[in-house]
Amino acid sequence: MLSGRIEELAREYAAIERGLGDPGVLANPSEYTRLTRRHRELTPLMTLWSEYTGRQQEAEEARRFLNDPEMAELARLELEAAQARLAELEGELEVLLLPRDPFDDHDVILELRAGAGGDEAGLFAADLLRMYARSFEGRGLKLSVADASESDLGGYSRLVAEVLGEGAYKAMKWEKGVHRVQRIPATETQGRIHTSTVTVAVLPQVEQEDVALDLSEVRIDVFRAQGAGGQGVNTTDSAVRATYRAGTPDEIMVVCQDGRSQIKNKEKALQILRARLAERQREERVVSEREARSSQVGSGDRSEKIRTYNYAQNRVTDHRLTGDDKNFDLGTVMEGGLAPITLALERAEREVQLAEMTEHATA
Repeated sequence: MLSGRIEELAREYAAIERGLGDPGVLANPSEYTRLTRRHRELTPLMTLWSEYTGRQQEAEEARRFLNDPEMAELARLELEAAQARLAELEGELEVLLLPRDPFDDHDVILELRAGAGGDEAGLFAADLLRMYARSFEGRGLKLSVADASESDLGGYSRLVAEVLGEGAYKAMKWEKGVHRVQRIPATETQGRIHTSTVTVAVLPQVEQEDVALDLSEVRIDVFRAQGAGGQGVNTTDSAVRATYRAGTPDEIMVVCQDGRSQIKNKEKALQILRARLAERQREERVVSEREARSSQVGSGDRSEKIRTYNYAQNRVTDHRLTGDDKNFDLGTVMEGGLAPITLALERAEREVQLAEMTEHATA
């Protein structure tokens, strides 16, 4: 069963390599991008498969010498080594064959909204933004703020940003949900610990053709940018508000005022609007399929409290994990050290997927 699935992918891989050398594909940027992305996805699997077939040949050659008095002992050792490695490779191949999130390589729209806690929640939103920016250093990811509403103390009541770069959604998808902080606020005079929350939304950016957005249903308003900005930002009507189905229950509003160009702000606002509309459609599908889902890692729904940052105990607890695996050093995390949390969540998801694969195979 394993070989059959991989051989099918091997044929796809060979076809992709032929396609990448086709002048027609080279002249079509979107098709070339699609093929190179898929080629990159399949390459680790094909590399392991090549080693797997090579080890199989080694095992067959060793078996031929098992009855040779002079070579039997050496053949036995080589056969045991080949079989041990084959078992390891089968496990690694099974992991690579697990369903992959199709949005992993997409750029991201990141939204932070202060929840319970007033000014303290806004300050924590700023802390989270800094944490994410630190986590991107050296990873080829770039964060760019599109719109923000600053609070009086320097925090954010709301912030919208883009995260650009290969694997942006894969790096950020585990962050969506409610983040809770427990600490003594800077404004607290009696040393009491307060609990505040920030909601994080992570929306994969989508191509224009992937979302049916009727521009006749979008109202575009322009106005003068508010807040801090460079020369020209606050002196021209460069800010753009895009409202989808204004005045209806389906209304979605996007504001973009970070750039000086009205045209660029409009493009970015429509891009964010498409991402939000696509996310709404995905959430509707999730609701309709929820009873059939068995994943225990967590859907990343915005209403979920996914993580608690406890300053008094210098601890970050991710509530989607269990046992000792769920606690992390707060100082390390706030300086951008999110990798251990992400790896633990990915490992938990793989375990669930492998269990489901085994269950379906034996059903």
